[in-house]
Amino acid sequence: MSDVTQTAPSKRAPMDSLRKTALVAGLFYVLTFVSIPILVLYGPVRNDPNFIVSAASNTPILIGGVLEIIVALAGIGTAVVLFPVVKRQNEAAALGFVGTRILEAAAIVAGVVSLLSIVSLRQAGVGADGLVTGQALVAQYNWSFHFGQSLMPAMNGLLLGSLLYRSRLVPRVLPTVGFIGAALLLVSDAAVMFGLWPQVSGLAGLFALPIALWEFSLGVYLIVKGFRPSPITVGMTTARYQDATV
Repeated sequence: MSDVTQTAPSKRAPMDSLRKTALVAGLFYVLTFVSIPILVLYGPVRNDPNFIVSAASNTPILIGGVLEIIVALAGIGTAVVLFPVVKRQNEAAALGFVGTRILEAAAIVAGVVSLLSIVSLRQAGVGADGLVTGQALVAQYNWSFHFGQSLMPAMNGLLLGSLLYRSRLVPRVLPTVGFIGAALLLVSDAAVMFGLWPQVSGLAGLFALPIALWEFSLGVYLIVKGFRPSPITVGMTTARYQDATV
């Protein structure tokens, strides 16, 4: 008679809380790029001063509005998810990051409301009487975009970049790109404000590229790799790896 020893299959180790935090934050960061198509979707309404009386479709504006609301919520999500971790490095800077993300989201929503108001006016059939109002609403959107989706990302890059650089939660090259991107974006914002080049132009896009690279690469890194070991995360890991045997 022979003894048979049965070994239960190894249980898959659960994902620890820090890894989940990094994964969710990374997904939120990548999600903020869904609004890229608005450059095309909003083209007619932003470029045609007579859009409110034109025969162009309202659908691109509605789609763009939905995409921008997603971006606003995802942006807040990045700050809320990262706050419990980065506050251990510097709580004031972490709160500042949450604040700038909320301001960014508020400006995005304000801009969306401006363009959706144009849709409402067109549906009401205001005609030529609404031309000046429509142009004013487009101007309001452009300034909301300038402060919400251009200035605030620079502030985000400086605040979160400093927290990640000092804590070493990610490779320091990533926040360094964020610092460079923030500086270039501030220069571009000032140039747009004083009329040196248009808000939508090759130069503006070029100066915005590094901050976009910082946010996208950070999101991908957090999804793929998660946080690196850091003194500020000691004691935060909750998962335990254990195989059950019979």
